[in-house]
Amino acid sequence: MIINDLPWLGPQKALLASALAQERLPHALLIHEAPGAGGNVLADWVAQLLLCTAANKPPCGSCSPCRRVARMQHPDLIKLQLLEESRQIRIEQVRELAADLTLTSHQGGYKVAIISPADALNRAAANALLKTLEEPTPRTLLILVATQPSRLPATVLSRCQRIHVPRPATDEAVAWLQTVRGPAEWGAALEVLGGAPLFAAEVEPTSVVEFARDTRRVLEETSGGRADPAVTAEHWWRTDLPLRLLCIENWLTDRIRRHFAGAPFSVEMSPAVHLPQIPSIRRLFGLIDAVQELKASLDAPINRSLALESLLRRLAA
Repeated sequence: MIINDLPWLGPQKALLASALAQERLPHALLIHEAPGAGGNVLADWVAQLLLCTAANKPPCGSCSPCRRVARMQHPDLIKLQLLEESRQIRIEQVRELAADLTLTSHQGGYKVAIISPADALNRAAANALLKTLEEPTPRTLLILVATQPSRLPATVLSRCQRIHVPRPATDEAVAWLQTVRGPAEWGAALEVLGGAPLFAAEVEPTSVVEFARDTRRVLEETSGGRADPAVTAEHWWRTDLPLRLLCIENWLTDRIRRHFAGAPFSVEMSPAVHLPQIPSIRRLFGLIDAVQELKASLDAPINRSLALESLLRRLAA
């Protein structure tokens, strides 16, 4: 991925470059990104901005420091992330980071630390990071990248300046994907992937669209009692379960939207008018909650086939 090639990050880059030029850059940034929208790309760009040695309009992208940042080999850049199959960033990692930040910069300028995903910091690690946030060393920038900042302690959030990276407009994302990957069913693929262009850039769009169509067909059959949940679950849990769960979530969301879109408008305040709709809507939202719980537990030692079968039986009911 080329660091400077996401056009929808332009406003965020301009804001940060202006803050640096006016010497108003904070000591800690929280990049709140929509999944697959480029939060880590922006964090890498900020590192280039601070460590570039070009005389005019950094980052140049071509000087030695810029190239070393792109390869994550710059001595003044530290990246804290999940180790191997760990689901959390641990206190030992944060303590090592804090010690590194107290050392003198190799280049004589800024030291930059990127923590991603920051919402994977466990409680002890977040508390250890707080001391560094409260007593930052001069010319040091901490960049936290998170899709769920609410999982971080309020004490950490209050010491960071937040930068929001939303999903780009579909037209903009499609244009970028066509540039980097060529013509394809990008609009349909983005719809399946929740509008996340960086996720779409890593897949074969035609396969994703066909995968989603097959999932929707089986879900329609299951909800109509024409498919066996046990047989479907046994097949589905073996074939890209995270994408399958995303397709299920999209299908349920579409059902909710269609329900409200087709509901007649009424100013009648009598409960009798609205109560008949509540049970079906409640069940649909309950199923979305169940899908999200299953997505969150995929790294845990659970019986995936049984969990998926339970979800499909609820849908069939």
